[in-house]
Amino acid sequence: MAPVKATPMMQQYLSIKERYPDTLLFYRMGDFYEMFFEDAQVASRVLEITLTSRNKNNDAAVPMCGVPYRAAQGYIARLIENGFKVAICDQVEDPKAAKGLVKREVVRVVTPGMIVEDELLDAKTNNFILAVSRHQKNMGLASLDISTGTFRLTESGDASAIIDEILRVAPRELLIPSGLEKEEPFAALANHPLHFAITVLDDAVFDLSAGRQRLLDQFDTLSLEGFGCEGLVAGICAAGAGALRQRNPTPKTRTPARHPNLFSGRLSHGG
Repeated sequence: MAPVKATPMMQQYLSIKERYPDTLLFYRMGDFYEMFFEDAQVASRVLEITLTSRNKNNDAAVPMCGVPYRAAQGYIARLIENGFKVAICDQVEDPKAAKGLVKREVVRVVTPGMIVEDELLDAKTNNFILAVSRHQKNMGLASLDISTGTFRLTESGDASAIIDEILRVAPRELLIPSGLEKEEPFAALANHPLHFAITVLDDAVFDLSAGRQRLLDQFDTLSLEGFGCEGLVAGICAAGAGALRQRNPTPKTRTPARHPNLFSGRLSHGG
């Protein structure tokens, strides 16, 4: 962000934005959600709304744009459809009772893979969140359809087969362990025209033991043998990350309400 002589309101905005750097921050001001700096430039382009500025007669003019509070759902849906994440920052106290600056907090983070409202889901298509992992020589892949609750896991020793499956499924969001997003062939996904969001998570999220236990808890079972995936170690690592995301997602992000059904199998290239 460009340096700016910050007013108390802008100091508040920058402080909140710092905690949600990979989202577009919808900052509530009266009857509008406002966006500033790079967020405003991106949102105005994607949403095709007017880009203006604060302090427009000043050398430190701040790009800004806004959408009406009561119509925000439709604008959020368009951003999600284009692979962006949105942090919704609301006023959390009555402006009339506030002493000085109104207190604001992020009350919800909307990511393409975690939405559940019908108006934000495309009823004509599946709505997948995918997780990919690496364990020794194998790559694991897990998918959760947040529309139907279908949960699948697979693995392959061929990274290109995993890439092909990711592109075939065309997820709304891809969860990936830290570092893997910089390696080929996965690095190329960041600029793929499918426009899905990529969320980088700590390696610990893909831990085998913890992931297996999450699946056991999720499906209320003592073994994964009945699901045919007890030996799919890389797949379990990926599925465990997806299960964690569903049960305990990023702070203030809503989770899918549908209980998933688990399917598994080994992935072969071209199939």
